[in-house]
Amino acid sequence: MASGIARAADDWPNRPVRYINVFPPGGPTDTLSRIVCAELAELTGQQFVVENKAGSGGNVGTDAIAHSAPDGYTIGLYTIASQSIAPTLYAKLAFDVQKDFTAVAMLWSVPNMLMVRLDLPIKTVPELIAAARAQPGKLSFASSGAGTTPHITGEMFKQMTGVSLLHVPYKGSAPAYQDLLAGQVDMMWDNIPGPLGLMRGGKMRGVAVTSKERHPAAPDIPTMAETIPGFEITSWGGLCGPAGLPPAMVEKLSALSRKALESPKVKTAFEQQGATSFWMNPKDTAAYRLADEKKLAPVIKSSGAKVE
Repeated sequence: MASGIARAADDWPNRPVRYINVFPPGGPTDTLSRIVCAELAELTGQQFVVENKAGSGGNVGTDAIAHSAPDGYTIGLYTIASQSIAPTLYAKLAFDVQKDFTAVAMLWSVPNMLMVRLDLPIKTVPELIAAARAQPGKLSFASSGAGTTPHITGEMFKQMTGVSLLHVPYKGSAPAYQDLLAGQVDMMWDNIPGPLGLMRGGKMRGVAVTSKERHPAAPDIPTMAETIPGFEITSWGGLCGPAGLPPAMVEKLSALSRKALESPKVKTAFEQQGATSFWMNPKDTAAYRLADEKKLAPVIKSSGAKVE
């Protein structure tokens, strides 16, 4: 049996591989997934076919990955939304994040950016903290939905600074942007590609990014951690398969993904999307997911966000 598994790993892939993106087409995760899959196809000579299986905040596609055959021909997106946030946010899940998946590799990291409306006299994080303390509950922040990383970022800010802000959730980033630009809300955290476009277009003011270090696409924008030590939250994406994926196959796919991320073509494409290559081996990928779940759980619980 062991020799059969080893031969299967050596021969893998010898036919097209199905990659499940747990979010809709057209968004950042779709673009980034297709960039990586195109490079994996070049490296292996086999197609990596992206299938969008969206719904329930990424949980529909994640469940499909969990219940696929562990033969290496169905893999998919390992994401903060369904792997680190969903276990606390949702009262019940159809999968177990600890038991039903094989972590393969991390692929990218995308920070959030804090942006404020142009007529709000706030240009720095210290100024925001001071204004929020002077007007408890008066300043509002939009998000793309309750339990999303932009919402959790705002809640983390409130907890780490002790200020009170009014959360205004929307069904996606687009309507939130509309109200921010119209002056209906004061500020918003969102994945960096959207804010970069608005900031460069002179439609809003970028204040800070949530990554550990300043972002290469906006080096003049400070990090939240420069004012609030330890403040860090990013939206990450990686590769996973169902539980029971043969170890030799996991190592092979992990090594291929590392090689893909080292490609100058992939690096340039990632930079255009505001993403940073973020490779980790299988063991460290699983550990990172778990650490993020533990870090975010008290923030989610404190926010009161819950999906039945």
